[in-house]
Amino acid sequence: MQQKVYSVGQINSYIKNMFTQDFVLNRVSVSGEVSNCKYHSSGHIYFSLKDESGTLACVMFASARTGLAFRLSDGMQVVVSGSVGVYERDGKYQLYAARIQRDGAGLLYERYLALKQELEEMGMFAPEYKQPIPSFVRKLGVVTAPTGAAVRDIITVSKRRSPGIQIYLYPAKVQGDGAAESVAAGLRALDALGLDVIIAGRGGGSIEDLWAFNEEIVARAIFDCRTPVISAVGHETDTTIADYAADLRAPTPSAAAELAVPDTGALLDQLEAGRQSLDRLMKNRVSFERMKLEQYQLRMRYASPQQRVREQRQRLADLEENLTEAMRGLLELRKQQMALYVQKLKSVSPLEKLTQGYSCVTDAAGARVYSIAQVADGDAVRIYVSDGCIETEVTGTETLKAR
Repeated sequence: MQQKVYSVGQINSYIKNMFTQDFVLNRVSVSGEVSNCKYHSSGHIYFSLKDESGTLACVMFASARTGLAFRLSDGMQVVVSGSVGVYERDGKYQLYAARIQRDGAGLLYERYLALKQELEEMGMFAPEYKQPIPSFVRKLGVVTAPTGAAVRDIITVSKRRSPGIQIYLYPAKVQGDGAAESVAAGLRALDALGLDVIIAGRGGGSIEDLWAFNEEIVARAIFDCRTPVISAVGHETDTTIADYAADLRAPTPSAAAELAVPDTGALLDQLEAGRQSLDRLMKNRVSFERMKLEQYQLRMRYASPQQRVREQRQRLADLEENLTEAMRGLLELRKQQMALYVQKLKSVSPLEKLTQGYSCVTDAAGARVYSIAQVADGDAVRIYVSDGCIETEVTGTETLKAR
């Protein structure tokens, strides 16, 4: 009897059908460590799951990646849910991932991300709902464990910064069963007291230790508080849902106390520095205004009506004196000119000539006789000499011949 021979494709197809018909392999979840993880340009993710006993090839297609809340990387402990099938071309089987969750702490982290997204979509983290922290805090509420470093740090820092501050401690359970409910009850209790600010937090730890502050009941209690809330959970690198819901996040409990409680010593120093600065400014301003006043007084002294009258009087006096001097000078000049004119007139005056032995002849009408042609024999004439007048008659004339 001749043995039937099958092709490779037929065998691979047969095995694939067997995998497909197996109920367990169609709905399976496998835990292991991720290795050889590669993100393909098509969007598919190829990786392997391994443990101490073996390795399983896996693939997550791009269409299934919408449910992946984190980036897959080598070394992660995860739980992959999907189906096991055969890739006929290569004749090997692999796990087709439909969902990937982080194992252990990773599951808590996924819960954290899911709740964070849900509350964020509800608007509980929106900036417009954040309350400002008061500048001067007199009554401080603290929700934390009654023992431990966190409460000691908060009290020590607060008292150092403001010795007269009143601290109201609600001793809450911050870890384990009922911790979230205890923290939420503490927030509600302190909020009812009308305090200035509330600090809610605890010291550092693992994600499991801090989980009470990742619960929705705590986030809602913080959101509902009328009193501003500062979250101070864990160390600087720890971030919880409470941090997003609070009005202000502090990296540590000590930092929360510093953010909430003003440093009264530094404040007094600032006030003193401000007082001194204000005093200097006031002195400088007074000096400046006094100098301006003196300048205004000086201006008023020169610009006042009385001063102007005085100036005009002085100007008129100067003008009067100048005019007097000018008149004196002009009169003196005119006197000198008059003397010259008098001297000139005297030199041409007939009377002056008469005193020198000359005489002046006029006819009976008083007209001066210059020539013998102006008179005839028998005409009456007058001869003026230095001491009087001689009346005579012309008896004859004689023409003088030039020599």
